[in-house]
Amino acid sequence: MKKSILVIGSDETFSVRGIEMKLKGIGFDASFCAAHIHELEKKCPGNDLLILHTDEEMDSKTDALVYLKDFCLEEDKQVLVVGTKPEYETVRKFLAEESVLDFFERPLDMDSFLEKTGEYLSDEAEKKRRKCILIVDDDVSYMSMIYDWLKDKYSVSMANSGMKAITYLAKKKADLILLDYEMPITPGPQVLEMIRSEAETSDIPVMFLTGKGDRESIMKVLSLKPEDYLLKTIDKKGLCEKIDTFFLKYRSR
Repeated sequence: MKKSILVIGSDETFSVRGIEMKLKGIGFDASFCAAHIHELEKKCPGNDLLILHTDEEMDSKTDALVYLKDFCLEEDKQVLVVGTKPEYETVRKFLAEESVLDFFERPLDMDSFLEKTGEYLSDEAEKKRRKCILIVDDDVSYMSMIYDWLKDKYSVSMANSGMKAITYLAKKKADLILLDYEMPITPGPQVLEMIRSEAETSDIPVMFLTGKGDRESIMKVLSLKPEDYLLKTIDKKGLCEKIDTFFLKYRSR
């Protein structure tokens, strides 16, 4: 399937149409959207990349820039900005740093621009941008089910014991850990204590995913400040919503 790119600007000028044609020429599905909030609401969702072509009217596009800021954070999207340095400074007052992929000053170096766009939209680059989730559970069947639920959106790894999780974290990163409460030898609360005790892993967010919902079990780990305490009865939709919401809030901290 072709990658889709939305080119946003005040008007579909000759320069904007040229960018669209060049993108189509290297195999992308490129289309134009006026920098008006109602148009952005209709056309932004579903695109793999947004390109913002700025002009001297950018100061008056406050509503559009606010929408782009919120959309990029909520949908984990990034923007390529094409324009002058003063126009770019206006854009940067609104868009979060992590939402701006790159800036290309006009007159545009088209070869460099197309190369950067192609690199960003490659399958390898897309996988590298995914958040990394480590599932830790001695129940391999349950862990595999959670893996299947999350693998299409996140980079997911598994460890079937607490010690294997610690070994994994010594070599690789995780943006979130889903940790079983009850495991033999090294139970979940002890694993979390070990994670919190090491400087390299102390800040990794952890959610308990457990069958124990009694008050005593919950209170036992609250002092370790897990991000959440989820029962294993949670369904796919509920878990995905919890994780998506967590990463949205985590980016805005």
